[in-house]
Amino acid sequence: MALSLYDITVPNYLQILGAVKNVLAKGAEHATANGGNPDDLLNLRMTDDMHPMTFQIISVWHHSLGAIRGIEAGVFTPPPKVDVEGWKGYAGLVDEAIEALEALTPEAVNAMSGNPMKFKMGDFEIPFTTESFVQTFSQPNFYFHATAIYALLRADGVNLGKMDYLGAVRTHQE
Repeated sequence: MALSLYDITVPNYLQILGAVKNVLAKGAEHATANGGNPDDLLNLRMTDDMHPMTFQIISVWHHSLGAIRGIEAGVFTPPPKVDVEGWKGYAGLVDEAIEALEALTPEAVNAMSGNPMKFKMGDFEIPFTTESFVQTFSQPNFYFHATAIYALLRADGVNLGKMDYLGAVRTHQE
């Protein structure tokens, strides 16, 4: 069975975005139950030289919905400045990505297959095809940042397990 561009992107993004949404909700519940404010979780980081939770959430949003938008435009750049505030605002980025990705059709995504595109950061560029961009750059980043969100909350005491990270596993595809 050949996999299409849609097959290797949208269902995978939706699975992990759904898991991230759940993990973020559990983080907020944990903070509230322990007399804290979920907004305080936005500053969590694993080490001083690592980006905080806010960047991890932005990156999951950017390497899913933003990746599809980048494929469509032929260029992907670092994440834009986002104008959201507080835990609910950042969690809303995940909701936005889910809603937009659910609206995509396989035909629309597959029509972008094989197109040239590039990652651009200032004068630095990396040329890709849509598939090589997804498989070797964007999806590894997407999973990295989703894992970072999970790890930050788990280290903060949120009761999470592997199934929380995996989300709704697709057990049968036609």
